[in-house]
Order: sequence, then structure tokens, then C-alpha cells
Amino acid sequence: MLLLGAIKINCATLPDNSTDVLCLQAFRHEITSDPFGWFISWNSSANHCLWPGVICSRAHPGRVVALQLFGLYLAGQISSSIGNLTFLRTLNLSTNGFSGRLPPLKHLQKLQVLDLSVNQLQDSIPDAITNCSNLRIVDLATNILVGEIPPKLSLLYNLSHLRLSRNNPIGVIPPTLGNITSIQRLGLAYNNLTGTIPDELGKLTNMRMLALGGNRLSGGFPRCLFNLSKSLQVLGLESNMLSKQLPPNIGDALPNLQELYLNTNVFEGRIPGSLGNVSGLGTI
Repeated sequence: MLLLGAIKINCATLPDNSTDVLCLQAFRHEITSDPFGWFISWNSSANHCLWPGVICSRAHPGRVVALQLFGLYLAGQISSSIGNLTFLRTLNLSTNGFSGRLPPLKHLQKLQVLDLSVNQLQDSIPDAITNCSNLRIVDLATNILVGEIPPKLSLLYNLSHLRLSRNNPIGVIPPTLGNITSIQRLGLAYNNLTGTIPDELGKLTNMRMLALGGNRLSGGFPRCLFNLSKSLQVLGLESNMLSKQLPPNIGDALPNLQELYLNTNVFEGRIPGSLGNVSGLGTI
């Protein structure tokens, strides 16, 4: 909703590219700090497709397909008008100072990249994000997000990257995440997650990086990860409450590891000699 004088304009009711113009203006209206003067040229004297950070479609003139405003130290709230940019494929507002709630995304069915990392967003992750069924990258790391990780994230079948690290969620790692078989990078590190590492993660046979460090996870070393032997390169389990002995065959079962973080747990026994067989292991 955009307020111009005494007239309220609902972005969703206007046709074609005029919708996108007004939605961008409403987004700009919520910005309270723009230290680099990025929005000076966001005015009616120039076509909105020429505004810095805005990319429009070639096939559908005037329709915004990308909004990329990262690393600009912007502050304010992310206007709900973003949710009416229905042609949007990329939304990157990372490394700013946005606060408040996550913008509504349920109408952004073309969205493929969502990067709101390194802000000050304070919200739970809504189930409605699963309406964006084409999402490939979701990065909400380093915010102040709360609540449980929604099990329905498993409906995002096209995800290759999911980063929720350095927030304040509670609860367990949803076993349903094991259904996102396309995922290559999963970052849930430095949160408040409890419980054991679910066996279902062993179904993620395309996983290259798994970061679960800095939580309160318990149990033994997750042998389910041996199913990732062909893909797993980086494994972070540090700073948890994992215990018991490490599997003696860990090196043979995960031969493609390049980085392995197990520090600050309560493992016991010997360091497995099989780790010496992992020729590409550069950090342990």
C-alpha cells in the first residue's frame, strides 16, 4: 500500500509495469537511512529500469526481475510492496541494516534467489515461503530470526543452498529437510538447535557443505552422513554436545572431505587413523 497525499494506492491493483514502479517507490519510502545516496536517482525523471539496483525483463518490458541492493548499509523496514513484484527472480538485500519482519513472499512464484543475510530482521520463517516453489537459494543467515525451522521448507524441492546460520531459532533440525535431495549447501550453524542430527540427512547425496556447528546437538557422530561419501567436502560439527567415539572408518567413508570441524564436543577415544587416508583434507 502506497500513500500519496491523501490517496492510498494498492500496488496489486494497478496494471503491468505501473505496478512495479509504485511498488519500488513504496519500498523506497520505507528506507530511513541511505548513507551512499543510492536512491537519489530513483525518481520519475528516469525509467525505473535504469534505477540503480533494478533489473527489468527483456521479454516483458518494464517488469522487474531483480532487485539487488546489497552492502549499502541501508536501514528501515522491507516494505510489503516487494511481495507484489510478481516477475521477481532475484531479491538480494544482504549486508544492510534492515529490521522488522520478513516481507511477504507468497506471490513471488518466479523467485529463484532470496538473500536477506546480514541484517537485523526479527521474525519467524513463515510457511508461506514454500509458495515460492522455484527458489534455488535461500540465505537468511545473520539476522535475529526466531521460532522453529519450518518442516515445510522440504517442499522447496529445487533448493541447492539453504543458510539459516547465526539466528535464534529453537527446536530440532526438521527430519523433513532430508527430502530436499537437490541441496548442496546446508548451513544451520550457531543457532540454538537441540536434539540429535536426523538420519534423514543421509538422503542428501548431493551435499557438498554441511554446517551444524555452534548448536546444542547431542548423540554420537552421525553415521548417516556416510551416505554422502561421493559429495561431502566440508563438514562442520564443532561446538556441540556430540559424544562417544568417532567411527574408526570415518576417513574411508568420507574420502572427499577437504575441511572437517569436530572441536569443542565431548568425543572420547582415539583419533581415527583412517583420516590419514583422506588425501584432500586440508583443515581438521
